[in-house]
Amino acid sequence: MIQAVIFDLDGTLLDRDSSVRLFTEQQYERLKPNLSHILKENYVQRFIELDNHGYVWKDKVYQQLIEEFSIKLSPKAMLEDYLQEFKHSCIPFINLQSMLRNLKKQGLKLGMITNGFGQFQLDNIRALGIEEVFDVILISEWEGIKKPDAEIFDRALSKLEVSANESMYVGDHAFNDVEAAKKVGMMTIWKRNDAWQSVEADYIIENLVEIQDILKALQGT
Repeated sequence: MIQAVIFDLDGTLLDRDSSVRLFTEQQYERLKPNLSHILKENYVQRFIELDNHGYVWKDKVYQQLIEEFSIKLSPKAMLEDYLQEFKHSCIPFINLQSMLRNLKKQGLKLGMITNGFGQFQLDNIRALGIEEVFDVILISEWEGIKKPDAEIFDRALSKLEVSANESMYVGDHAFNDVEAAKKVGMMTIWKRNDAWQSVEADYIIENLVEIQDILKALQGT
């Protein structure tokens, strides 16, 4: 019997690709006096490429952009803009709020494990308006450990007071999310994306609304 569902954030609840594009377009406009010699779409596209779905930290991204486009700003100034403004560009995946509410109505405990910097990720969670629905939120910087390390999954399970075989993990990353959670003994859902052709998860979804149907079927309701 599933008692708890634990989620990844970026690419699972937060539509990070859309959010990054929106943020970068807005950043271009904010910093336009220093970026007007660059075509907006060129700036946006190059940021997205260098960002590599969030796996390259932005100090390196901005250093590269400054060098390639001869931008008259410091990496520190551009990074500060990112840290302060990204939360205003957060776009949720469709059905996020209703799915979480429905899981709570089913009596499930909810947790989140996300890699990233503490305050930055918490700001994004709050921007989505979902902080209060979670019983446990673990952010790697504040935990001193990150996915795919089993310890961060065990820590979340302990805080939720459930065992691995009573829990389900939902994420978009084949290794950091699905494979890591399976190794701990959790049931897994992969939120499909273009990074992998297929992932060996217990369930594969396109839309968050599918999660509540999976759980209802498992609970026999």
